[in-house]
Amino acid sequence: MATTKWLLDPTHSELGFKVKHLMISNVSGTFKSFSAQMETEDTDLAKAQIQLTAQVASISTNNDQRDAHLRNSDFFEADTYPELQFLSTRVEKVDNETFHLFGELTLKGVTGPVKLTVDYNGVTNDPWGNERAGFTVNGKINRKEWGLSYNAVLETGGVALGEEVKISADIQMVKEAVSVAA
Repeated sequence: MATTKWLLDPTHSELGFKVKHLMISNVSGTFKSFSAQMETEDTDLAKAQIQLTAQVASISTNNDQRDAHLRNSDFFEADTYPELQFLSTRVEKVDNETFHLFGELTLKGVTGPVKLTVDYNGVTNDPWGNERAGFTVNGKINRKEWGLSYNAVLETGGVALGEEVKISADIQMVKEAVSVAA
């Protein structure tokens, strides 16, 4: 079997998250700078190896003051831990369009297991002859398991931030040019 390499198209991909704020609404954010690569046996997604790296300093919630707070020691400590990484450990095929992606997330110096749901949106050729594959990824983590434990108690007895972080991504991968096996 030939190994097929796929690289992220960053201009057509997004990596985002949501967390409860004041327990009544969500704050959404994205990582503006991230890269990913995927290796498959031919085009078999069930045997994919996936790696993603995001630059923590690229976090954006469309609020400069909040973004600066997220980068400091209360949250991500971007100066000390400049990247978050995901490395897949296995893929489980649910059906032709749905997969469970298991892997290790390293964030703020802590590595732990995650399970994500991946919807395979298909493959197509772009106008320049490149083969592209699209994916929608969803999952959730408990931020405290990665050392993101900052919170504030409200006068009403609740807390400012939820522990559950919903992860979402829309990913477009481009197949590398085929090379001849030795």
